[in-house]
Amino acid sequence: MMLRYALQTVRDRKGGFLGAFLALMCAAALITACGTLMETGLRGTIKTERYAAAPVIVSADQNVHQTTVKHKKGKTKIKHKAKPIAERAWLSADDIESRLRKAPGVDAIVPELTFLAQPLTPPGATGDDRPAYGHAWTSAALTPFRLVDGRAPSAAGDLVIDRDLADRAELKPGDRLTVQSTQSPRSYRVTGIAAPAGGALAHQTSLFFSSEEAERLAAHPGKVSAFGVIPDRGTDVADLKQAVAHALDGTTAQVSTGDGRGPVEFLDAAGDRVKLISMGGAMGGTSLLVAILVVVGTFALSVQQRHRELALLRAVAATPKQIRRLLGREALLVGAAAGVIGSLAGIPLGAWLHGRFVEAGAISATLERAVSVFPPFVAIGATLLGAWAAARIAGRRIVRIRPAEALAEARVERDRPAWSRVIAGLVLLVGGIVLVAVLSVLRTEAASTPVTYLAVVVFACAIALLGPFVVRGAAALLTGLLRLTGPSGKLAHANLRGNAARMAAAVTPLALLTGMTCTVLFMQPTLGDAARTQARDGIRANWVLAAQGPGVPAQAARAVRSAEGVEAATEVVRTTVRVGLVKYPAQGVTPEGLTRTWDPDITSGTLKGFGKDSVAISERAADQLGLKPGDTLKFTLGDGTKAELTVRAVYARGLGFGDLTMAHGLVARHVDNPLATMVLVKSDLKNNLKSDLQNDLANNRTEKQLTAAVAKFPGVRVLDPAAFDGLEADRQQANAEVNLLAMGLVLAFTAIAVVNTLAMSVSERIREFAMLRLAGATRRQVLRMLRIEALSVLLIGAVLGSGVALAVLTAFSVGITGSAAPAVTPLVYVSVVAVAGLLALVATALPGRAALRPLPVAVATAKE
Repeated sequence: MMLRYALQTVRDRKGGFLGAFLALMCAAALITACGTLMETGLRGTIKTERYAAAPVIVSADQNVHQTTVKHKKGKTKIKHKAKPIAERAWLSADDIESRLRKAPGVDAIVPELTFLAQPLTPPGATGDDRPAYGHAWTSAALTPFRLVDGRAPSAAGDLVIDRDLADRAELKPGDRLTVQSTQSPRSYRVTGIAAPAGGALAHQTSLFFSSEEAERLAAHPGKVSAFGVIPDRGTDVADLKQAVAHALDGTTAQVSTGDGRGPVEFLDAAGDRVKLISMGGAMGGTSLLVAILVVVGTFALSVQQRHRELALLRAVAATPKQIRRLLGREALLVGAAAGVIGSLAGIPLGAWLHGRFVEAGAISATLERAVSVFPPFVAIGATLLGAWAAARIAGRRIVRIRPAEALAEARVERDRPAWSRVIAGLVLLVGGIVLVAVLSVLRTEAASTPVTYLAVVVFACAIALLGPFVVRGAAALLTGLLRLTGPSGKLAHANLRGNAARMAAAVTPLALLTGMTCTVLFMQPTLGDAARTQARDGIRANWVLAAQGPGVPAQAARAVRSAEGVEAATEVVRTTVRVGLVKYPAQGVTPEGLTRTWDPDITSGTLKGFGKDSVAISERAADQLGLKPGDTLKFTLGDGTKAELTVRAVYARGLGFGDLTMAHGLVARHVDNPLATMVLVKSDLKNNLKSDLQNDLANNRTEKQLTAAVAKFPGVRVLDPAAFDGLEADRQQANAEVNLLAMGLVLAFTAIAVVNTLAMSVSERIREFAMLRLAGATRRQVLRMLRIEALSVLLIGAVLGSGVALAVLTAFSVGITGSAAPAVTPLVYVSVVAVAGLLALVATALPGRAALRPLPVAVATAKE
């Protein structure tokens, strides 16, 4: 029976349930979209391209491992943990190959070398989204690549390119192509064009060198990237895998077959799994919390609008249990419809979001998107549960009080919220303060980001529960200002005081929108500006070499060192290392003349004597690891090689230069791209010059000399520190755009909630507007009253949201940068408030005009 009543209520009050339907539908779409991202990270396929003809691939272990043993209450617990390393790990060629040859069922063993090989001419030859890799021609059988024109490379200057590159660059055998690999750029003669048997490779460009040249460019003598194992005719792949694994027993080599070969080939895609799970989880978790807050508020407003109807049901003997069932079934009906439509809309929304992440370079296109029924089902289940819970929470008051009290409250709003609501609001307020305190001591972005968003949502929940008190307090403060605006302002002030709960329902999404938007927009600039400031202050060099391509070759740095007036040139190469399982950004720098080009703000120790066995660490790393100058640091380099260095110094500018600084030669041997990210050049031609004109002339002369020194290295540019800082700012903006894209849907959902709540709040007041018209108020006065109310609600929401964002961003800044100085752009902040104001005014004006269209007499005499 209750289901029939619920169906009848939903059918007769479509407008009243529309707001809840929209909120639930948007929530389901968001949850589905985020769920597809997480599912892609968990189950997305990384299909192999280069290894298509090799059913078994042997590769090095791409993880660092840690085993912990705990003894507790007479029991021993052993835990094994593994984390991925940042660079490609290499295999010992002779040892592994000799073991593989002993395995039964092996027909051929093909060694593979994979290294950086970027074509530099003609422009645009590789395509924007296709990395280029070099290989030895002997590994062409792994795909297989077959010559379609010309011959195989035999000399050091020979090169075979894939047909796709040849077509795009209009190259043919006999042409010359300059390639930037791990060494100095070199011009090669194209001797042949090859094509894969299964069609063009979608995600990479392949260049093939002679075996000797490939070994030189790979720069890992005696090692290989992987081995492809070809089975004998009649040997099953599963049997071959087992035999190979048995032959490699006692080594750390990994054996892969099927789709497991893809992660070996595309290391970046394997790392993107973790990134997608993290992004999807953060977005999904924040979306779910925001959705709960918005949906509960929407249902509370919906139930508040039906207070008289529900009170009458109580008065005619409906029991509290029946009212709860009625509200629950109504919510389930609305939630089911919204969940199904929203989850279906979430699938293309997830595809769009995944595509944008790929376009922005946040994830690799080689990780194929996974889609199943699981995310939509989870979204529908979450929507149903959320709708039912929201209806129970919103109807808690009406089912608890006596029928006579319910009828009285249907006409006049309660003066004081329930004590349970006040206590819950205070608890959440304290919880938000605790989260801010925790945020101020977190030192890494990965740890701080989820806490930052969680703190904003917790504060918004506290505002939602304590909203009536906040609105009444704000109304008291605005009394004088509102009364200056005339009769409409006095009416608006009366509504703020007399209908504080209804106004608070509109304040909450506005505060959430302002707080969350400001947090998302200013969090990355806070981190990026601090890092750029430290880098800018720490560069003592007059000039910086930067490259438009993969990096600056070591030969370019040597050429600059021999230029007139150059005191020092410091090559900088970046990587990521692990101390235990903890990841730290690191760099390698040329020790010679280091203090002339680089000032990391040493707080203890010294850079004198800094060399191949030395490491300098940031204050953050020193605090976390408990190290000081003279101590020994044991860690794992980017390619999995263990290292042990002596701490020489501790520095303060870790955001600008990474947490660990080592000798350039050590780092360059253990990264996939040994080319320098930048070269810091110190020149003495600026010294002892008496006039600005002389200074400018000296600068121009130095720049010309340095430019001439690197002229033979394509893509290498000479920049002054200010220009280089501009490039870093552009990179920072690109990273910020990815973060904004990740949270943009949550912000869009919150903006929809603002419009939805305000529209619901205004549309229910049609009888109130009619009574005002009958009492003598003009249509213009009523609309002006609505505008003043909207601006008042906007002011309250913007102040609360801005306060929340300021507290959270300040704590984030203290934890990450060490200073309470969040980067807030005034123009951007004003734009956020302006957009929120525009939404509030539109969401108030349109339903307000619609509510004023009927004749006042007709509305006042109509049945409720």
